[in-house]
Amino acid sequence: MSNLDTKICDVFAGLVVRKDLVKTVKGNAIVPSYVLEYLLGQYCATNDEDSIESGIQTVKEILAKHYVHRNEAGLIRSTIREKGRHKVIDKVSVALNDKKDCYEMSFSNLGIKKVLIDAGTVKKHPKFLVGGVWVIADVEYDHIEDKDASPWVLGTIKPIQMSHFDYESYIESRKQFSLDEWIDVLVQSIGFNPDYFGRRSKLMQLVRLIPFCERNYNLIELGPKGTGKSHIYSEFSPHGILISGGEVTVPKLFVSNAANGKIGLVGYWDAVAFDEFAGKKKKVDKSLVDIMKNYMANKSFSRGVETLGADASMVFVGNTEHSLPYMLKHSDLFDALPEKFYDSAFLDRLHCYIPGWEVDIIRGEMFSSGYGFVVDYLAEILRHLRNQDFSDQYKEHFSLSTDISTRDRDGINKTFSGLMKILFPQGGATSEEIEAILQFSMEGRKRVKDQLFRIDSTYADVNFSFTDKSGKEKAVSTLEEIEYPNYFHQTAIETNEGLPETDLPKSNGIELAASDKAPSRPIRSTPAIDAVELKEQHLTFMENQRGVSYDELIGPYIKGAKHITITDPYIRLFYQARNLMELMETIVKNKALEDEVIVSLVTVEDEFKGEDQRNFLEQIQSSMFTVGIKFAYSFDTTGSQHARHIVTDTGWKISLDRGLDIFQQYDMNDTFQLSNRLQKHRACKAFEVTFIKV
Repeated sequence: MSNLDTKICDVFAGLVVRKDLVKTVKGNAIVPSYVLEYLLGQYCATNDEDSIESGIQTVKEILAKHYVHRNEAGLIRSTIREKGRHKVIDKVSVALNDKKDCYEMSFSNLGIKKVLIDAGTVKKHPKFLVGGVWVIADVEYDHIEDKDASPWVLGTIKPIQMSHFDYESYIESRKQFSLDEWIDVLVQSIGFNPDYFGRRSKLMQLVRLIPFCERNYNLIELGPKGTGKSHIYSEFSPHGILISGGEVTVPKLFVSNAANGKIGLVGYWDAVAFDEFAGKKKKVDKSLVDIMKNYMANKSFSRGVETLGADASMVFVGNTEHSLPYMLKHSDLFDALPEKFYDSAFLDRLHCYIPGWEVDIIRGEMFSSGYGFVVDYLAEILRHLRNQDFSDQYKEHFSLSTDISTRDRDGINKTFSGLMKILFPQGGATSEEIEAILQFSMEGRKRVKDQLFRIDSTYADVNFSFTDKSGKEKAVSTLEEIEYPNYFHQTAIETNEGLPETDLPKSNGIELAASDKAPSRPIRSTPAIDAVELKEQHLTFMENQRGVSYDELIGPYIKGAKHITITDPYIRLFYQARNLMELMETIVKNKALEDEVIVSLVTVEDEFKGEDQRNFLEQIQSSMFTVGIKFAYSFDTTGSQHARHIVTDTGWKISLDRGLDIFQQYDMNDTFQLSNRLQKHRACKAFEVTFIKV
């Protein structure tokens, strides 16, 4: 157990579970994680290994005996008949039989229908009426001669979700964790190992939780396959429902006129997520788009004379068809959406756009084996937080630009409020912490607005900035704006230059002519090395930024050097030695074949793995000798060596605040991943570099 695991178990005793246990007990049971963690929370909410082992066996026995597999439904029904009663774990739904004036329950896997359930139970658990709920139920068998009567009788029924919790205790317990610790607790609770994520990537995972704690929050995430976009909405909470984007209808989602105005999913669930939302050729009902636009803007909808309201958040997740630079050059970041949803009025109602291309494809080692909240407990906490509003907590420290519209402010405020609820439910955030969250929230809305500017020329450019109490203005940029400035700052027309006139985008139903070009926005400067003239400069790189390599960042400044000194106290572990080897490759590329270069490394000997460390460095030494590089290393023993820099005999000093460790973790064993072979395809950590002429 890590120190954090120990602390979680001590502070939240009985409310946490080891996250790898879900896979251990799941077997072939097709149930959401929150169902399994509900059971694990009953028997394995401890860090005592003997109790965990005993609890695992108990949960496995419960699943084996009571979970209903579809292919064993006949056997379970027979067991109920022979024994007279049997407890089952199954997903159930309820419908009103208006001819008999009664409620009837259906068991999904067990395959039985028309089981009577009393109105009081339905009133207590209204979600039975829509979408289905996982339950533990006693089912009885009582055959009677009446052909219309069902022999199946409901004994007891209990939805699989926490019935109560102590919110005040949660708040007091949160105060015992630093912000970094708390973020890691939440990431582990989701099921991921926080060691594989930077701060920015962790926040993106947590933004996925906002629909559960913020009313009427509209979120979209588009990106490559395999990044876990839909996982949270299908597995994390009993208060959210994930549906296929092509399976929803107006009656199912909002209200059914045919069923006497029966309200749909938005009236019963905290978050309604649309999976596989992207796909240009998908057929979409125009009336669904129209009623959805009204709901997302006004929290209300109507079909007929009555106007209804609901507070369900809407989440749209889908896969992109092209790479990020391709979309920026040839279309926009909403390019993959169905035609009916590729509507500026609909898109403008989105509060935040998670850049799915920044999220790593999930690998096996990224899942957590540490402790996190039983997800049902966290789901109830988030639901409780829906009643609170944290959107004004930045106003004491910062003010948004007057250029930002009301709709933009709503998007920023909702994302900010949601993150503050998740990270600081107890309050007490510092000005610096609030600033970081505000900036991240503004970026999520700016990504939406920037694409609207490309899609529809009637949208004006907006200055996304905020001002602190001293009057200093701080502009907000998206990462793609920094990485691809030449492609990013294109207007709706410029994006489509070279296309036939019939292919130009439409604005408000009117075809735009090439002469209607909107003025291009100024191109911001971006960190880049001047390949012709080397100069002193300071560069800052954002977390998850790609396109960075030693060749382009460092290569020009070491070209022609005959003696290079590398000072970095953290060349100890395998991945750190690999970073050094890749820098050596850059040196090889920038020397003449016939020249020799002396490279001296000053580092610190690892206290526990010094032998492995020496072995790595000696292998590099042997490899480099054959290409004319004399590599030598020495260990600093003063204990005061913290500097990280590269110095050349040509008069340049390259100061790296992270040393060579500028890349996030990637799978070094996967030969077929570009990130393993080309540095420019790796996501960076946040880092700074200064080039100084000495």
